[in-house]
Amino acid sequence: MIAGPSKLTLSVFTADIGGFVGHISSHPGVLDTAKERLYTSREKGRIEDFHVLRCGDDVELIVTHRNGVNDRGTHELVWNTLADCREESAGLKLHASEQGLSREAFTGSLRGMGPGVAEMEFIERTSEPVVVLMSNKAATGSWNLPLYKIFADPFNTSGLVLDPSMLEGFSFKVRSRSEGSTITLSAPKEAHYLLALIGLTGKYVVTSVCRNTDGDTAAVVSSPKLRINGGSAREEATPAAIFRCQAGFPATGEVMEALSFPHLVEGWMRNSHNGPLMPVPFYEANPTRFDGPPRVIAAGFQITNGRLIGPHDMFDDPAFDGARRLAGEVTEYLRRHGPFQPHLSSTPDYSAVPFIMDKLKERFKKI
Repeated sequence: MIAGPSKLTLSVFTADIGGFVGHISSHPGVLDTAKERLYTSREKGRIEDFHVLRCGDDVELIVTHRNGVNDRGTHELVWNTLADCREESAGLKLHASEQGLSREAFTGSLRGMGPGVAEMEFIERTSEPVVVLMSNKAATGSWNLPLYKIFADPFNTSGLVLDPSMLEGFSFKVRSRSEGSTITLSAPKEAHYLLALIGLTGKYVVTSVCRNTDGDTAAVVSSPKLRINGGSAREEATPAAIFRCQAGFPATGEVMEALSFPHLVEGWMRNSHNGPLMPVPFYEANPTRFDGPPRVIAAGFQITNGRLIGPHDMFDDPAFDGARRLAGEVTEYLRRHGPFQPHLSSTPDYSAVPFIMDKLKERFKKI
């Protein structure tokens, strides 16, 4: 029997391992450390290819290999790479170098140990274009609206009515953040059920999308990146997402169109404010105003025999200037609210309210 083509795994790992300066950017020395470690691993045949990017103060490692998702060896390789990056960061005294990785021994998977993880496995097509979105200062549910527009809204994605291979729609896997459970809903049949849930971005998060006709994975969202503090881990901002494009999936331009509207997301300063998600080219992913506004970059690749051909800076396009201007105007409007909602998140990650309530509890009088 002749063996079929082997599946390729595309993995994206994100980690906050020290900001330069504050929470603004990543130091070149940290990025160089990651490149050196992954280059050695590629030369030894442990991975097919890699690319290192950063968005704000987050490092992103994009890796191709043939070991499948959740592979212990691949995760350990990335763990060791990030641990070396952390040591470089600590030596430079970069801000919060200890918050992105657990100090516990590696247990077999990066999930739950600090980094965010997005992985998909597929058989490489004749042409395999992918787009990797990476954000900074944006919370876990930030991709819900773009994902719906890309895979369920014909006003965004004309292929949903023009491409016969997309007429049956796509299914969305949704995670309940409070209950720790998942449900799969199919669009267009269950689009209203889907919207009722994923519009509540703080409660329900789309984690993956697949094509209804054959179940092929179309998009995946990274697992929550965690902030490590005193041995405890809390869900942090900065999700990533991977999209397969063209030939039965939304076109590259249809994926990008969904980011032309700078929708409001949670995150921003101290992970406690709402703000517009601004689409920027790589060199503008430096959120300095009030540590923001939240940013998203898009890296386009052609995958060729496991190699990452690229990246192409997908937002380096004047067609997105209007979105950036609008994001700036919305930023100005929201900042004028100061510590009031709707700028302040309804569930701020950092809050002195419990401390204040404890100090004032004796002064509250029943009406």
